[in-house]
Amino acid sequence: MIIICTVTNDLSHDQRMDRICRSLVKAGHHVTLVGRIQSTSKLLSERPYKTHRIKCKNQAGKAFYAEYNYRLWRELRSWTFDAICSVDLDTLPAGAWLKTGNRKLVYDAHEWFSETPEVVNRPLIRSIWRMIGSRFVPKTDARYSVAPMLADKLAEEYGMPFGTVRNLPLKENIEVEMPKKKTILYQGWFNPGRGLEQAITAMQWLPDCELVLVGKGPEEGALRRCSEELGVQGRVVFAGFCPPEELPAITRRAWLGLNLLDAVSPSYYYSLANKSLDYIQAGLPSVQMDFPEYRAIDEEYNCYVLLPELDARMLADKIKALVDDQERWLALRENCLKAAAELCWEREEEVLLGIWANLQG
Repeated sequence: MIIICTVTNDLSHDQRMDRICRSLVKAGHHVTLVGRIQSTSKLLSERPYKTHRIKCKNQAGKAFYAEYNYRLWRELRSWTFDAICSVDLDTLPAGAWLKTGNRKLVYDAHEWFSETPEVVNRPLIRSIWRMIGSRFVPKTDARYSVAPMLADKLAEEYGMPFGTVRNLPLKENIEVEMPKKKTILYQGWFNPGRGLEQAITAMQWLPDCELVLVGKGPEEGALRRCSEELGVQGRVVFAGFCPPEELPAITRRAWLGLNLLDAVSPSYYYSLANKSLDYIQAGLPSVQMDFPEYRAIDEEYNCYVLLPELDARMLADKIKALVDDQERWLALRENCLKAAAELCWEREEEVLLGIWANLQG
């Protein structure tokens, strides 16, 4: 099949879509990944699939989403392809408009778009996204999400079945060394609801630890001010973005990973964040929220420290207990390495390819 996948990012750091596109190419499909180009975008490395980036005048908000979907439709309508995969609700309108003749439309839902922290408490914006979903999801030929429970919630909302393709990392054959210092790692976007303020606040009670934040986002300024006001700025490192190919080495050198989320967002509550799985693949014990997907993984592999609620003092106590219990830390690391053999993309891609094979009939 000739497949077009559409996203709203600039393709530079989207590891999930890179893995998906590579797997589809390996299975014999011809793939083009389409995103947008921004002022900060860099040249992309050579890939086994084609890439295409669209320039927009608007960069955020309703104007951007409207313009980007229009530009997607205008540019891609003359292309030859068999199927289009719309990644998230923000590219689905264009996908539906481009579904003509025998073309197939696939919906890849990375998150529950109307229930994210940025949207869930804004009734008008939330109603717009729910309206977009109710109008365009029924036009799709196949649907999948990143977590089983999230797939169930989406299926319940739209009355259509959703599969699950977890965002698992590629298997790594690594030798894990004992960390030289207690480095606590967060990797990802600095967005609302990620528990980063609580992580910085917890550093008051963790004098032997260093917090390294790898990424960027709209909360960075507030987080920097928070670290200064609390007097912990010397032990909070804002490392900026890291090229995807360099991130596993950074993860392996850490002592503990963080994946903190605010339960106020249903999309977060039912999520299965890629960082939670990246930590496992690197043999890195991590603190995860006691949400359904993370609890299910911990019940099977005993590889996480679960946090009942997003509270800075409770987080500090959990981490301090691990600092004082080296045997437990070693056991968690060993369990991560065992789980890594199963929780890898090499196994999960079979699920993805099965969905596309069924689409071909």
